[in-house]
Amino acid sequence: MANQAEFDKRTAPRLSARLAALAEMVPDGARFADIGTDHALLPVHLVTAGKVRCAVAGDVADGPVRAARRQVREAGLEGLVSVRKGDGLSVLAPGEADTVCLAGMGGTLIVRLLDAAGEVLQGVQTLVLSPQGAEDAVRSWLLKAGFVIDRERLLEEDGIIYTLIRAVRMEAAEAERRNRDLYDASLLAPCVAAVPEELLLEMGPLLVREASALFRRKWEQEAARRERIIAQMKQSDSQEARAKIGQWEAAVRHIREVLQCLPEASTSSS
Repeated sequence: MANQAEFDKRTAPRLSARLAALAEMVPDGARFADIGTDHALLPVHLVTAGKVRCAVAGDVADGPVRAARRQVREAGLEGLVSVRKGDGLSVLAPGEADTVCLAGMGGTLIVRLLDAAGEVLQGVQTLVLSPQGAEDAVRSWLLKAGFVIDRERLLEEDGIIYTLIRAVRMEAAEAERRNRDLYDASLLAPCVAAVPEELLLEMGPLLVREASALFRRKWEQEAARRERIIAQMKQSDSQEARAKIGQWEAAVRHIREVLQCLPEASTSSS
């Protein structure tokens, strides 16, 4: 076993901080699929570490598929990691994977791929997601699909703040109960009378509760960005732009109210 351990340590690919955080969210013993796998670093690492039983690495582009196959071959894992070319979850057979990761793509694309998954998604119990934008669309989809977010994390790497989300499938009644508690509008009462659900979908219900320093910085920056857009709208002669000013100002006001009411930030940056 010592020789095997030395082999595993020697051949396991180094992961970025973001990929390492995604790997940590994957349940032990999972049948794993990485959609949009690029170089298959994540599935190769998980199999090499013995955290998952087997893995599928899927990508829609020829270049990443070739790179993934080379990575798998060099790790000697052809029998445990299957590299496939295809769009989204179409690379999977129904029941083949119980844990699926979609990361490094826009939230709108993640939603499209999940919507298109059909029967394949029925056997999936855990989703590990890292949307780049449109995070509210992803959380809204999870809410409607009967998944419950059980972990959220922010992570900064190379000056970019990434959002990581893990969601698990639950029986319908339990999912409804858990999600009702998760998106409770009185979350910050009595300081804020009611946090709009659309804002919790954007901010992340667990991230609001954690109130990390990184969360605060992200949303201070977002509020400032929206205020700049409002200033530009006020200079516009477009009726459409002027009609949106009140809506945007209300959104910024809600963001700043939430930030003001959060508990003292932890020293952690993630």
